[in-house]
Amino acid sequence: MKLPTRRFDALIVGAGGAGMRASLQLAEAGLSVAVLSKVFPTRSHTVAAQGGIGASLGNMSEDSWLWHMYDTIKGSDWLGDQDAIEYMCRMAPQVVFELEHFGMPFDRNPDGTIYQRPFGGHSMNFGEKSVRRACASADRTGHSMLHTLYQRNVRARTQFFVEWMALDLIRDQDGDVLGVTALEMETGSIMALEGKVTVLATGGAGRIFAASTNAFINTGDGLGMAARAGVPLEDMEFWQFHPTGVAGAGVLITEGVRGEGGILLNSNGERFMERYAPNLKDLASRDIVSRSMDQEIKEGRGCGPHKDYVLLKLDHLGPEVITKRLPSIREIAIKFANVDPIKEPIPVVPTIHYMMGGVPTNIHGQVVAPKNGNPNTVIDGLYAVGECACVSVHGANRLGTNSLLDLLVFGRAAGDFIVSRNLPALTHKPLPADTGDASLARLARLDSAASGESVAEVGGDLRKTMQAHCGVFRNQALLAEGVQKVTELARRVERTAIGDRSRTFNTARVEALELDNLIEVAKATIVSAEARRESRGAQARSDYPERDDANWLKHTLWYRDANRLDYKPVTLKPLSVEAFPPKARTY
Repeated sequence: MKLPTRRFDALIVGAGGAGMRASLQLAEAGLSVAVLSKVFPTRSHTVAAQGGIGASLGNMSEDSWLWHMYDTIKGSDWLGDQDAIEYMCRMAPQVVFELEHFGMPFDRNPDGTIYQRPFGGHSMNFGEKSVRRACASADRTGHSMLHTLYQRNVRARTQFFVEWMALDLIRDQDGDVLGVTALEMETGSIMALEGKVTVLATGGAGRIFAASTNAFINTGDGLGMAARAGVPLEDMEFWQFHPTGVAGAGVLITEGVRGEGGILLNSNGERFMERYAPNLKDLASRDIVSRSMDQEIKEGRGCGPHKDYVLLKLDHLGPEVITKRLPSIREIAIKFANVDPIKEPIPVVPTIHYMMGGVPTNIHGQVVAPKNGNPNTVIDGLYAVGECACVSVHGANRLGTNSLLDLLVFGRAAGDFIVSRNLPALTHKPLPADTGDASLARLARLDSAASGESVAEVGGDLRKTMQAHCGVFRNQALLAEGVQKVTELARRVERTAIGDRSRTFNTARVEALELDNLIEVAKATIVSAEARRESRGAQARSDYPERDDANWLKHTLWYRDANRLDYKPVTLKPLSVEAFPPKARTY
């Protein structure tokens, strides 16, 4: 069956911060740009980011991009590539000032400069003391950023395909990517969208876990597409648990609360982080705080009737600070925890939040994969930016505020690099004869009238399995059993069906297609975690409690074919400064 096609210079899959920052560069350069999004662009998950954008503006005190770079490398537990980290931290002030000139309503100091708050892991003079580096718009920074970028894209005449889901990458016999097949969610029609370049900007995949701060749309679509097309996924064992999700709900409480002076307490009313991180205390790196909270709960000092959470106290900040700097947090606490933080503390637990791994790329956003002995061979026509990409600037544990910074820096960098290629002068390569066959076969299986397993049941079992076997603390027995269970779940996914299409809403088809992506992410995650016999950043193994630089200072690459792993070295050489050699992390 030949699919109807549409042609563009560039296709962007995903309309969050990374996708719209890239599309803005391209549209303003006069290219024809199509942006596909499962939801209206301003509902993309970037809208949920609360705390701020990390940049060494130095508006509140002395700061330096070099200190920011050190904090990022240290936060990554030395698994981040130091060349990419230097590039990001050097570019940070520029992309924030650009956003300011686009019209983003940052909070202001009395002198008119951008207000900056402290954040976990951010320090002055290489760990000496906390520094104020997060550029914030109250506790709605992602919301302000997303609306700002959308308005600029409308001005630049970017073309949006709203409520469209990309299904599979189109690759030719040379391995080049020529576009995507896509589903219009309202009508169920399938189309081939051709692009001289295709940019994956599909965000994270936190819905592989039962308790997550991620939206229901975060199903790893870009990662599933890449894996099915033979592209490896990098460092998928590293998932960040945010220390403060609302207990029982998983809704995010920004680190900015602790940046403004909020503190964590156990059932004894003790500020316990002073024991685990005597210098930065509640503003230590996220993996440190999450494990410390988990330890307090395990040792019986949790709060509540089941002693299964700790408390985040901010009433001492006063009503004025809370209503001015943290208005959304107060609203969340009232709605989801039934507490008013002006009067009482918020019950919080560590909750899956961010995916450090993803599709491997260079600093231009080009997707790279080993070929003929070269670990960084570029896949022509394919780019990835944002949370679905692994540059790698986050390594084993992302530093707070670097997520929004990542979107801006590498979305912009990919856009600039694509513009430099002079796409209007290039011609579209012919599509392969079998374009769309794999996508149509998956849809045919789902639409079969024959009985099959329930998508909801298999998806629920997947989330429970990942939560139980790949949580804050891991060990060989848990992970090995988890690998077996996820392997069986993969077979069950292949047996799912939604029945007669004439009697089924398209939402059911979308959920089934999303499950195809989630299972690829889950396999990559648990197989990579089981193989890494050390504790580093977000990977905390009770049976291998120490970091092992001699054997494991390397990136994991997971391939879908045969569920196999490969590895590549971490880049320890920055672009222009002395390297920061690995050392023990203390806060």
